[in-house]
Amino acid sequence: MSVEIIEAIKKDAIPLKHKEHFNFKALLDASKKAKYILLGESSHGTSEFYTTRAELSKTLIKDKGFSFIVVEGDWPACQQVNRYIKGYEHDYKNAREALTAFGRWPTWMWANKELIDFVEWLKVHNQGLPPEKRVGFYGMDVYSLWESMDEIIKYLEKTDAPELETAKKAFACFEPFNRDPQLYGVSGSFYREDCKEEVIQLLTELTLKKKAHTSYYEEGKLNLEVNALVTANSENYYRTMVTHDNESWNIRDRHMVEVINSIATYYGEAAKGIVWAHNTHVGDARATDMADEELVNVGQLLREQEGNENVFIVGFGTHRGTVIAADEWGVDFERMLIPPAQSGSWEDFMHQANPHDKVLLFHKTNRAVFNKKIGHRAIGVVYHPQYEHYGNYVPSVLPERYDAFIYINSTTALEPLEVEEVVL
Repeated sequence: MSVEIIEAIKKDAIPLKHKEHFNFKALLDASKKAKYILLGESSHGTSEFYTTRAELSKTLIKDKGFSFIVVEGDWPACQQVNRYIKGYEHDYKNAREALTAFGRWPTWMWANKELIDFVEWLKVHNQGLPPEKRVGFYGMDVYSLWESMDEIIKYLEKTDAPELETAKKAFACFEPFNRDPQLYGVSGSFYREDCKEEVIQLLTELTLKKKAHTSYYEEGKLNLEVNALVTANSENYYRTMVTHDNESWNIRDRHMVEVINSIATYYGEAAKGIVWAHNTHVGDARATDMADEELVNVGQLLREQEGNENVFIVGFGTHRGTVIAADEWGVDFERMLIPPAQSGSWEDFMHQANPHDKVLLFHKTNRAVFNKKIGHRAIGVVYHPQYEHYGNYVPSVLPERYDAFIYINSTTALEPLEVEEVVL
């Protein structure tokens, strides 16, 4: 099996760069019908994944008319970047300052030097364009419960909206938990002391009356709508994660798709979106052992919603290098070594085919060769390189999980920015 796969990679892989320039033509041709292009990563701390996604996203925006980028980050923090690149925000002098809005651990995911140039590029690209044509940058994650409630209260106070009292009641319900999601989760799961009813009432009122809301700043209605979604889904997520880890995963990924849909509706029927997230979110869960545990993810849900032809998924991987990660949740990050890929893994086969950076497109003529369940490395924000063979390889049928794969043989760690960090 391995010889056949390695020979097929040698035959079909395309160099990632030509004379130091990225070679995206074949990938762009294959994805030309897609409404959504999902760009993965096999770690949250690899420099080349960020810079390569940035260059591909620039091309999609400039040449293919993509309208927005949605990332695996918090909505309120990403809104600060969005307002900066669209020219709405004047509190930040540059992209570096805007990225310091990412104060939640793990801050390095978005507060890093690799993103600075891309954020500045987005700002320059948007200059001179009418507001409806400006490319947006948004977060789709579920974690910002308290920050999103703060934004809702601020908005309703500014607009003197009738839902303000309901929002304050919901906010007051959460106050005893001191912005500690673990404390709230334990209370809700084991003691039935939760704020579910208050949150549902708030979301219902905001949804029913959303057309009546006035917007006192740019994209205000979208901001209110998504922060309400975050509040409702985050409450459910934190209450569920204590006792049902698998279901909390599903709540999170379904929430991500809800946010993508809200953004797409805001931009209009012809809008096209780029999604940046870990391979475990963008690569179709049905092609992995996640399906055995009844886990779903963004890639699967979008394919089911839009049809496979309208969703193009690109996985990313590396054979060896360095990475930014932590050895336990909430502690300081470290620059860690990524050992050479495990023998018989997807990354090992890509390396054996030739140790060069490359793009591999999956299509009808090579699908049968690659249609095997193969271990594919995944590194999270918590990582133990010495033990990675115990759980860092996800059995995957690659041509069903992705439409294309970008392989970078040797990678380097991200360069985090210094920010004031909050651990939750």
